[in-house]
Amino acid sequence: MLQVITLISTWAIPCILAFIPLYAYVRKVPVYESFVEGAKDGFSTAIGIIPHLVGMMVAISIFRASGALDYMLSWFAPLFRLWDVPPEVLPLGLLRPLTGTGSLAFTTDLIRTYGPDSMIGRIAATIQGSTDTTLYVLTVYFGAVGIRNGRYALKVGLFSDAVGFIAAIVICLLVF
Repeated sequence: MLQVITLISTWAIPCILAFIPLYAYVRKVPVYESFVEGAKDGFSTAIGIIPHLVGMMVAISIFRASGALDYMLSWFAPLFRLWDVPPEVLPLGLLRPLTGTGSLAFTTDLIRTYGPDSMIGRIAATIQGSTDTTLYVLTVYFGAVGIRNGRYALKVGLFSDAVGFIAAIVICLLVF
């Protein structure tokens, strides 16, 4: 079974990347011209979302510099120890919805400190793949298309991040 999953994961992206232009060619869609037109639209979108990105980065910096992150971590750490979950992964659960780069740097630091085959390294890597940068996604994509009321998307995104965080820990504890 593991060999089948490995084979599928190895060939999935190359097959999709080959399928899309072939499908477009069969449907007589000008592939290169469509790509160039999309790239032009992407550039103007990127310029439009810069103010939203700057605002989000300032908010994240204030959250971390104010000590609010450390306060939240100190509150949850005893609960994690009670369930035999390494409290070292807790900041990742809080950082991941906020910032992809910050959470990746934190994961890299955990793996460098404890090793990739440690329980902490495995849980951190699984959390990194099981959750998303919800606030970044909402800021960038909603800002790009002008959506002003994203409260339901925020609730669902943060809920899915919490589920992904918990599932990553439970699965790692069960498997490893």
